[in-house]
Amino acid sequence: MRDDLQRRIHDHHVAQEILRMPEDEWQNNGDNFELPFGEGTSKSEEKEPFRVYFKGLVEDFEAKAFFGGIGVAICDSRDELLFEMRKPFYGSAMSRQCIEFKALIEGLNAAMALDLKRVVFFCDYFPIFQFVTGRWSAKQRKVAALRNQVALLQKKFSFCQPSLVARNEIKFAFKLAREAMTTQIKKVAESAASVNVYETCAICFEDTNIGQIFSVDDCRHRYCVSCMKQHVEVKLLHGIVPKCPHADCNSDLKLDSCSNFLTPKLIDIMKQRIEEASIPVTEKVYCPYPKCSALTSKSEVLEYTKGSFLGAERLGIRKCTKCNGLFCVNCKVPWHYGISCNEYRRRNPNPPEDVKLKTLAATNLWRQCVKCNHMIELAAGCYHMTCRCGYEFCYTCGAPWKDKKATCSCKLWDEDYILDSDDEVDDDEDDDYDTDFDDYYELL
Repeated sequence: MRDDLQRRIHDHHVAQEILRMPEDEWQNNGDNFELPFGEGTSKSEEKEPFRVYFKGLVEDFEAKAFFGGIGVAICDSRDELLFEMRKPFYGSAMSRQCIEFKALIEGLNAAMALDLKRVVFFCDYFPIFQFVTGRWSAKQRKVAALRNQVALLQKKFSFCQPSLVARNEIKFAFKLAREAMTTQIKKVAESAASVNVYETCAICFEDTNIGQIFSVDDCRHRYCVSCMKQHVEVKLLHGIVPKCPHADCNSDLKLDSCSNFLTPKLIDIMKQRIEEASIPVTEKVYCPYPKCSALTSKSEVLEYTKGSFLGAERLGIRKCTKCNGLFCVNCKVPWHYGISCNEYRRRNPNPPEDVKLKTLAATNLWRQCVKCNHMIELAAGCYHMTCRCGYEFCYTCGAPWKDKKATCSCKLWDEDYILDSDDEVDDDEDDDYDTDFDDYYELL
């Protein structure tokens, strides 16, 4: 399998060489072009990292029997499947964190056996992502040992980085892990099915009680509550209003429907994301008082101000709908009593807040979206950025992306540029997934 993979890399390299060859050169020398296997295909030329998808599942049936399954899928940079593994797990009780770590270790060992040097492994379970990035320290001895084993494996690759994704993006590994458990839980599942009605979730491929299936309001696509909860959490974590996870479906998720499985903290964040998305970029206005910073539309705040001030539209004075503080909508500062906007700008050509923000952005290599002015920091991944307003651009030079293609010639990936935070988050290291995300949002 390793030899077959190297031949596939070689064939792809040959195809790229032919595509880069000018037409006149191909006409003259194309018949004589050859690149034998083993020449010009050294492992150092593997530019795009391979992708490792992993999943570990464990179930406890009435505390009498523990069943586990591990699924691993390794793909190339174009997401073409190269290797898959199903491995049932037998033994004593095991926590979700441990089975997920074991699945990751199996995936990295398989990548090493295939002689891959550069990999990205995809996590859908937030605590594992926090452990492997060093943001959390493992307090349980078994978890710490597994984390150290992963760290040792990472050092054997020339490039090995994690990426946090939604659960539907690793559904192949999920399917493999579920299949690995099938032979173990078949009898238990059959006896349970005779009493209850089950439906298979299209993301995790798990037979779930019909009462735990979520139906999207507009499109009626159906997934288990666990997968939907994780999907919404990841999207909110990345500043995006969550939509239906079905491929090519743009149905919005309704807050009333999702509130049944979200924590109060996530409900507040989702309300904020929906409110931000409902106001056009050109209409957004924020209260300049630091203790407020409420978001409203220009038309809404103008109507609210007209009841208190005559000529508010001409003067530019506005009254915050939340804190009732007065501010200038033109200068975006607290109201400058007694002077015009032109005079204020003449006296304050470089507001201290703007100078501090620009200095901080330059120091931390932040980029500003040209469409909504939102400041963005690259934490991990490629330079193709998608702002929460939907605008896509190159993180290196700011050039826009059109039709999912770059309009510049900058590199798409450079691992030396990506820096992960070394800050640690204190947690009780339990399996309370809701609390883990709440803690992370507090940091944000």
